Amino acid sequence: MNSPIAICGLSPHPPIIIPEVGRGEEAAASSTVRGLKALSRAIDGAKPETLIVITPHGPVFSDAVAVRAQARHRGSLAGFGAPQVTADYENDLELVRAIVKEAENSPKTPIVALDDSGFRRHGIDRDLDHGTQVPLYFLKEAGFLGRLVVVNIGFLTYMELYRIGMLIEEVCRRLGRKVAVLASGDLSHRLKPGAPAGFNPRGSDFDKTLMDYLADFDVPSVLNLDPDLVEAAGECGMRPIVMMLGAVDRCRVSGEVLSYQGPFGVGYGVALFRPQGEGSSRLKQIQEKRYARMKELRQDESFAVSLARKTVEEYARTRTRAPVPRDVPKELQGQGGVFVSIHKQGMLRGCIGTTEPTAGSLAEEIISNAISASTRDPRFPPISPDELDELDYSVDVLSKAQEVSGFEDLDPKKYGVICEKGRRRGLLLPDLPGVDTVEEQVAIAREKAGISRSEGGVRLYRFTVTRYK
Repeated sequence: MNSPIAICGLSPHPPIIIPEVGRGEEAAASSTVRGLKALSRAIDGAKPETLIVITPHGPVFSDAVAVRAQARHRGSLAGFGAPQVTADYENDLELVRAIVKEAENSPKTPIVALDDSGFRRHGIDRDLDHGTQVPLYFLKEAGFLGRLVVVNIGFLTYMELYRIGMLIEEVCRRLGRKVAVLASGDLSHRLKPGAPAGFNPRGSDFDKTLMDYLADFDVPSVLNLDPDLVEAAGECGMRPIVMMLGAVDRCRVSGEVLSYQGPFGVGYGVALFRPQGEGSSRLKQIQEKRYARMKELRQDESFAVSLARKTVEEYARTRTRAPVPRDVPKELQGQGGVFVSIHKQGMLRGCIGTTEPTAGSLAEEIISNAISASTRDPRFPPISPDELDELDYSVDVLSKAQEVSGFEDLDPKKYGVICEKGRRRGLLLPDLPGVDTVEEQVAIAREKAGISRSEGGVRLYRFTVTRYK
């Protein structure tokens, strides 16, 4: 049986490449424009009844994927100085309702429908975001006149997003709907100094690695990219790509990279994927690669990380606190503040810390904060035993904070910062991706403390961090 997915693609979405917006600057991205025109012709040539665009912009929720349920999709690029560039497409409401209904029967695929009342209730702009409108500009130019379904990413794990892609494919198959799936997303936003999210030398490594995997259609490797590399890149394309890949989980696929460049400090990748018939699900390969990576992490982890992990595992299974081991290394026998961070498939799953010692030793501090990070972070539910094999950890040991007289004594790459006024206190760790100046670092720390930018009398402290992985 042929797949209902006729064709897939990856499209960047910088408004500047549209002539009415760029006004000549789009010439610097001519390779991207040529690639998008070729991709758009291929999609129109596949004659899909419906185009599904997956975008990282617009209404994005932390715990679900949103699907627009309006009768029509409309928008313009007025926010980018080009109100004459408009989009107006009929929604495929039958497909949208079927997707949402299917998701209601599966707690592992959280999907919500956003109709006009939903947009009003959440205070969300109902116009199409630029992540959808930019690729539509080239598709319209190529002659595409079909219906449109717009799916917004959620901040879920990659496996949850992949399964949502699988669900979309299953619903399309059941309805007999021939569709094209387009992942709209830019790659690293940190390719050079002055880039939108600052500069990180690993940004170009991420872009090359990801585009190589896509050219080979190596799905397990895409879903198991090093989370530190993904974070360093400052991208917005991974989640749309993962959902698109899920939609062709059971297909043999040929991939072709049509173009890649980063003229403005952001990576633009254009790729085309053609299903070649039925194949086997890649879920087992993805999980096997994930487990192999986790096994490698466990073998190489530091004593501090091992202590945090074993503490969380013991507490999640038995609700008992692990004792301090007898073989604590000398560097963890002193006292200090500690932050324990837990991630699940690249997503933060919990982070709790202390800026000053509250226990008799760093080892005890790690144990206490590991339990707190796994059970008391107000942003997340407590970690359950069935998640333990999916988690990775880091431990940051803080030096004693020193008060400083001004910005000249700070360095966001070397020092963390604490802003304090009265009982309000905000902390930011050092060397965070995208935080490149003292001004940015202090502004974020003030915001975390609830101290407005106009308030004076703020005391500044700096500290260093020893990070264990």
